[in-house]
Amino acid sequence: MAPARPVLRPGDWVHFDGGEHQVVGLAGATVRLRSAAGAEQVVLAGHLMSAPGFAVVDAGPAPTVDPFGLLDALPTDALADAKRWEQHVVEVETGLMPGAAAARPGYDPASTTVNERDAVKAAELGVSIRTVQGRRARYAAQGLWGLVDQRAARAYQGTGRADARLVEVLREVIAEQTDASTGTRSRLIHRAVKRVEELHGVGVVPLPGRTAFYALVERLTAGRHTFGSAVTRRQTANRPAGAFTPTFAARPGEQVQIDSTPIDVMVLLDDGLPVRADMTIAVDVATRTVCAAVLRPVGTKAVDAALLLAKMLVPEPMRPGWANALRLSASRLPHARLLDVDARMREAAARPVIVPDTVVIDHGRVFVSETFDRACNRLGISVQPARKDTPTDKGIVEATHKSIKTLFAQHVAGYTGGNPTLRGRDVAAAWTIGELQDLLDEWLIVGWQHRPHDALRDPHQPRRMLTPNEKYAALVAAAGYLPLTLASDDYLELLPVEWRQINDYGIRIDNRTYDCAALGPWRRQHSGVIARRGLWEVHYDPYDVSQVFIRTPDGWVTVPWTHLPMISAPFADFTWRHARRLTAERGRDAGHESEVARVLDELLTLAEHGPDRASAKAVARTRAVGSAPGRPAPPEQRPTPVVDERPDAEVIPFGVFDADAEAERWI
Repeated sequence: MAPARPVLRPGDWVHFDGGEHQVVGLAGATVRLRSAAGAEQVVLAGHLMSAPGFAVVDAGPAPTVDPFGLLDALPTDALADAKRWEQHVVEVETGLMPGAAAARPGYDPASTTVNERDAVKAAELGVSIRTVQGRRARYAAQGLWGLVDQRAARAYQGTGRADARLVEVLREVIAEQTDASTGTRSRLIHRAVKRVEELHGVGVVPLPGRTAFYALVERLTAGRHTFGSAVTRRQTANRPAGAFTPTFAARPGEQVQIDSTPIDVMVLLDDGLPVRADMTIAVDVATRTVCAAVLRPVGTKAVDAALLLAKMLVPEPMRPGWANALRLSASRLPHARLLDVDARMREAAARPVIVPDTVVIDHGRVFVSETFDRACNRLGISVQPARKDTPTDKGIVEATHKSIKTLFAQHVAGYTGGNPTLRGRDVAAAWTIGELQDLLDEWLIVGWQHRPHDALRDPHQPRRMLTPNEKYAALVAAAGYLPLTLASDDYLELLPVEWRQINDYGIRIDNRTYDCAALGPWRRQHSGVIARRGLWEVHYDPYDVSQVFIRTPDGWVTVPWTHLPMISAPFADFTWRHARRLTAERGRDAGHESEVARVLDELLTLAEHGPDRASAKAVARTRAVGSAPGRPAPPEQRPTPVVDERPDAEVIPFGVFDADAEAERWI
């Protein structure tokens, strides 16, 4: 049987629109049809051939292509046997064996018919004529696949010969293990047997042997983590049933995902108590930039989420000791263009400022709060809650949490591991929450923003991975994105609020006193806010306790901490020399990837070994000097300490403070 002709020509009759039509003309992609009644119509060729019931009259079935994937999955012997039959069928059809130059006796089409060649082939192979004819028919309809022994292509069920009633019960028992504590296979088999006997009676349902039973359980529990981690088992069972659709964004800020999770590092509180810290991060989907990250001890408060938005919308300032390679001007970000918009970009670090259009959050108490909603409404940001118990709705920020733990947290002193089974012996906290926040901020710039990301591949060069900063620069040029950062007043509005009285000594928050001369007109005065009993509105940054901001009728007043000079000014020469030595060590050339890599290596090494002991001693001695009572002498009149530059040298202390002698100097 000759294959069907896969060509439509004028004069052919076709089945279309419930009747037969003759093709009377072809013009480009259009076909002119004439029905048996003489009515004509013009249709598109694609519409005609895809219409239900379309077929060419008396043309036979349309040709099909061999299922090459199924052929590759066949056993070698079965495929070889099918190819041998193909040679015999071709010889019967054409008279020539594939590759032969002349027909063999009995197969010459000039002197034999197809039926005669069928008989010769049947005698040659020792089969019936009907077998040869059947193989020819299947080959004409299905190609090589029609000659395959279907027993070799048969699909077997994973449960084998196990009774269907037992399999049904096993599936039910396995499903019940999702929220149960992890047990063994023997426990599951015991429960399944008991339930089968309760439902159908003892001995009614045949049970497989011990080895076969374990093999059956293994096949039914594949990929479900029934006997593994309970957390992984619940997460696997909670996956959506539909197809996974990746989150896509075409410009910076189109979608930002926010989430909180404990970071696997022990930190020290102000009172020396070691605790875990919560990490709240915001990740831009388009560039994979970590827009901001906030650490808080134990439970993150609602104000932290609003503060996170505020930190996202202002430039990240360079800090003392950071390498020049971390500057915005040394990166591939559009520094000159951003500097024209905001002068603060001159001293900014290489972290993009991204204004989100939409933020995706979960249903945690951090985000489902009036504080966060008011902050988003003020900034014109749409809030899109994820579905409950569906972490895949914000899978990018979930994956970023894991990456931060792998790339940063495990290198930090005090790392605890993800669970108690991964925890080392005598894990001690080395960093305070503020110190760890500084390390994290620096690592996000040098270790994350400059690191190639697998999800940021160039579509024209798929083997090349872009960094978040490179992706941001590319999208800024393509999408015309220009962020408008927060003004100082807007930033203050998003900070947490405390209500305090302005006393003679100033304002006190968390045992810290803030005071300045600008508070003079407002001391012991009523603020005019009746609902707050005349207290004054004080905004503060939990991550910068050096100052607070008070709203007055004349505007905002910045009030410094009264003890700020004692901890920020270099009172002693040894502290100043130590700081200069550290600065000189970091004064390398910047602006290339090798410098960034060296800075990252130094940062991780520092985080691994804990705080610098030499620096800690210098700071401690500085605080000891600063805590002395009385007003400090002018710099030229201060006693010079005797300091040996060797790290193990004994330090000769200052003399005892004499209040009368000090008073004589100032009178």
